[in-house]
Amino acid sequence: MTTYNGKCHCGQTEWNVKLEKEQQGHILCHCDTCKYLSGSTFTLNQIIPKANLKITKGESDLKKYTYYGDSGKAVNCYYCPNCTSHVYHHQLVMGDDTIIARTGLLEKGIKEFKPAAEIYGKARLPWEKEVAETFETLPPS
Repeated sequence: MTTYNGKCHCGQTEWNVKLEKEQQGHILCHCDTCKYLSGSTFTLNQIIPKANLKITKGESDLKKYTYYGDSGKAVNCYYCPNCTSHVYHHQLVMGDDTIIARTGLLEKGIKEFKPAAEIYGKARLPWEKEVAETFETLPPS
């Protein structure tokens, strides 16, 4: 297991995540919500145990935005209140102990990780090329 450090754009929030070797890659999410929240065509993520995320600076200041996913259950998005960088999301449908960490905000992860999978391929823009195994929505559990 390797520890990776992350920080928001303004530096007000910092954290680290512990990732197993098989988690050291990006899961690209092409869903419409990720497009709206990021202003881009996809987000870079990894599914990890909540215990593997440690906020080291600014935890008490994090803000929460909630929307409802395809499951009908809440998705809580935690972000820096100053620059609005999203640190992690908690999809209630995944249980209390699992979160989605933004790997694009990890200092080494953004440069070192390769795409491991793509989700919500059905919403990929027509001009985007497939770069990893793609699932129409989510992978089978």
